[in-house]
Amino acid sequence: MTSLYPFYHSTDAIKDELEALATRCQGMEVKSVKARGDNGMERSIDLVSIRAPGASPTNKVFMLFGEHSRELISPESGLHFVKTLCGETDLGPQASDVLKDSEFQIVVNGNPVSRQQVEKGNFCLRTNPNGVDLNRNWDEQWQPEAELDPVDTNPGPRPFSEAETRIFKQLVEAYKPTTFLTIHSGTKGMYMPWAFDMEHLAQRNQPQMMQILKTLDKDHCQCPFGAAGKEVGYSCPGTCLDWVYDHLKTPFAFAFEIYTGSQVAAILRERWQEKMQGAGAFLQEHSHLGHRHFRDFFAEHPSGFVQLSSVHQHATNRMSEAECFGQFNPDSREEYNSVVDNWSSAYLGMAAMVAQDLQGGMLGANSTRTMVVAA
Repeated sequence: MTSLYPFYHSTDAIKDELEALATRCQGMEVKSVKARGDNGMERSIDLVSIRAPGASPTNKVFMLFGEHSRELISPESGLHFVKTLCGETDLGPQASDVLKDSEFQIVVNGNPVSRQQVEKGNFCLRTNPNGVDLNRNWDEQWQPEAELDPVDTNPGPRPFSEAETRIFKQLVEAYKPTTFLTIHSGTKGMYMPWAFDMEHLAQRNQPQMMQILKTLDKDHCQCPFGAAGKEVGYSCPGTCLDWVYDHLKTPFAFAFEIYTGSQVAAILRERWQEKMQGAGAFLQEHSHLGHRHFRDFFAEHPSGFVQLSSVHQHATNRMSEAECFGQFNPDSREEYNSVVDNWSSAYLGMAAMVAQDLQGGMLGANSTRTMVVAA
């Protein structure tokens, strides 16, 4: 991979960079957390903790990058964000302000063993080494059989059967975040719970979460955003997004899809604007992303959280390795830099807005009637 795309980092290089950063970044620690899955195999995941010395943050942000190994840009974005929080990118001054009110725990590379296989050219590999989709292995409406492609969305023999998801669960339970964010690629979208529910929107803190997505979408995505329920396309049971929101009662829970190929991204933006211009006040006040008005949109552009079974199989099973890489990851240094810069800024904006709300701000005061808005 590094010979074809030298601006990407190998799994070993990500670990080395994080350890080097910890020696010069005040308030940063890196530790390895280990667990065994049902099959007895041990996995190790690195956890980054960043808290500004002397700060008293109100917002505890947990970020999970790299659950799906082929989404290489997710851990790359995570590494860039850690550098940003350490003041080593152009966003350093903004990060310094954010760290006054927010602290972070970050899993930069959530599926490192399978990522190493992707680095060798297996660019379509999504699952962990046991063939389990880590984002279908959480104990939230978990189902024993994959509703989509059994190769890509295998939920495992039981919830939390995998060492990786056991580590994630252990970390978020101990941390008790006020903000949770999981980062994916393959399309562009910004979501809140529920991922599994075909009929209901998440109610707790809904206006505030929707307002944050609305604000971030305008500047950073110009893409579909809102409550990504089953109606959008297909059931997504067993996700980290829903589990953290439901079991830990985390006030703010999000999933961001941060990249798709430029041609598809342009179509997404154009069609989204067309849909919204034609939707009018009805969709802005009464609907959400699960409305039938948008089914054909997501049928053509499935995501990690929003999928239709037949389309999903068509989209992934027939892709070449090169096509998979281009679907999930930028293939030029210029585009790579644009993606990581843009989304680090978005993560900072998210943290700042949540902190404002937790401190008694009026973030959601004017957003209760805005369910979906034009990007």
